Amino acid sequence: MLFPSRNVPRWIIFLIDTVLVMASLFLAFLLRFEFSIPEQEIAPLVFAFPIYMIVRVLLSVIGKTYAGIIRYSGTEDTIRILKVICIGSLIFCILNMIKFYGWDEAYFLPFSIIIIDAILAAILMITFRLSVKLAYVEIKNPRSERKQVVIYGAGESGIITKRTIDRDGETRYRVIAFVDDDPSKQGKRMDGVTIYHTDKLDGLLLRNSVTSLIISIQNPKVRNRRRVIEASIARDIQVLNVPPVNSWINGELSFNQIKDVKIDDLLGREVIKLKDGKVEATLTGKTVLVTGAAGSIGSGLVRQIVQYKPKLVVCLDQAESPIYDLENELRSNHPYIKLEMVIGDICRKERVKNLFQTFKPDIVFHAAAYKHVPLMELNPSEAVLTNVFGSKTLVDLAIENEVKTFVFISTDKAVNPTNVMGGSKRIAEIYAQSSNGRGETKFVTTRFGNVLGSNGSVIPLFKKQIEAGGPLTVTHPEVTRYFMTIPEACQLVLEAGAFGQGGEIFVFDMGESVKILDLAKQMIHLSGLELDKDISIKITGLRPGEKLYEELLNSEESTLETHHPQIKIAKVRTYSFEEVNESIIKLVNLFEEQDNDLLVKEMKEIVPEFKSNNSEFSKLDT
Repeated sequence: MLFPSRNVPRWIIFLIDTVLVMASLFLAFLLRFEFSIPEQEIAPLVFAFPIYMIVRVLLSVIGKTYAGIIRYSGTEDTIRILKVICIGSLIFCILNMIKFYGWDEAYFLPFSIIIIDAILAAILMITFRLSVKLAYVEIKNPRSERKQVVIYGAGESGIITKRTIDRDGETRYRVIAFVDDDPSKQGKRMDGVTIYHTDKLDGLLLRNSVTSLIISIQNPKVRNRRRVIEASIARDIQVLNVPPVNSWINGELSFNQIKDVKIDDLLGREVIKLKDGKVEATLTGKTVLVTGAAGSIGSGLVRQIVQYKPKLVVCLDQAESPIYDLENELRSNHPYIKLEMVIGDICRKERVKNLFQTFKPDIVFHAAAYKHVPLMELNPSEAVLTNVFGSKTLVDLAIENEVKTFVFISTDKAVNPTNVMGGSKRIAEIYAQSSNGRGETKFVTTRFGNVLGSNGSVIPLFKKQIEAGGPLTVTHPEVTRYFMTIPEACQLVLEAGAFGQGGEIFVFDMGESVKILDLAKQMIHLSGLELDKDISIKITGLRPGEKLYEELLNSEESTLETHHPQIKIAKVRTYSFEEVNESIIKLVNLFEEQDNDLLVKEMKEIVPEFKSNNSEFSKLDT
């Protein structure tokens, strides 16, 4: 084998380097004297040659220029060679001065020879390594057998990605093109590869046998990134992603760090940029209570709140193991933040009352709730007990204990509810809003859709189904949902709490809705599988209470502008507190009877727009 699995012994590399520097000296003389060395120059050459070789060899040993693995030679090896050669040439210059002024007024080596020799020695040694490396790459992965790759992003990250692929002899990829959103780069070449505008991607993929597209823009516009991913998926091309620069190992990108793109990259949208000065002023030095702190939104809120240096963060949840895990994470990452982890149920009034009296929170973020639509459709009494009575308990205690701000985290399913879960959240919204003005507490409500990766959401479900070999279950071919990342949702909640004056229902810009069937197909492709060959999709029918699409406003509502164009205030019907309180007490008292029909009927009395869909409770709407 030309390139055995074992590395070539160092002494062979050392010997080759010795021959190369020897050749560089003789070539330098030949070039200097136009390939006809005068007789008078031969004697000085014979005198200088042993000293020259001793210096070059000793410096090579000291600098260990022979120690690198040739087929993996890189920038560091080149710099080491250049240093050794330059130091040697500097020594020869010093010897020239000593010999000329202290001995016989003759140079050890002519300065022109020293310069030419240095250039030739560097060229020969570096070219030798580069030739071996290129030969190894070509023999290991012949150009004709390498898969064609397109890199999205013709910037610094893009060129680093290409050179990483070229440098790694184990990879079987060849970069054939860059695509970039900047029209001024179109038609130019970078590192020998042509740059195309993103609009030309479809044609580029059509004309070439491209197997992979690598996203190598550190902060691309979400819309452009999504378009590139969708174009690749449509042609069954693997999509890979370069990680952020701060995660590169020792500041250098490794090919092994280039991973398959995640579904979050396809669903993500332009992040709503907020000024967090007001948020910081609201949270710094305050005691903050987060209910449902072990859940997706609750834990996300806590992770962001601790960054603003609050006086105390009280985390309340009844899930023992998740809140234990959260405590370990927070104490590890934020050892100087004071935390209280409280196990408790928001429906246990005496327990929650003791919590308020003990810690006296300034701000409450209420994220605790039952959120699973089908489960709550089967267990309406529990939905009422937790989502309505639990929320009422917290609202009343907040007023009683003079909490400054109470942020209620609601859902888009509370809009024109078609299920028990949405109806219960709408009732809690009404109670919180009608309580504004009863005391000093400002009550603020936030509404948003699904969050990526939250407990029980469709994406973790699809991932589990893919791991199990399928099928992926979709309830209806036309069902759509809005998506938002957990950090962004939590940031918006904090923003609403800081800017809310009391009584508002904040509605967030959720971007474009996503068809769940398309999402399933994209996740199958991103997993490297083929639909209907490796895995299938099964349409199961809408679940009880499920909508085809979600809404952020009902037909009776409109919005008001806020300080931010992507945050609106819903103009909703106002309720008398006395009327609402009486209705909710009546509703909660029905819990003891455990009559689901009676309970849901009362919910519909409070929320007239609550019309059940695909549910046994549809009979109550007639």
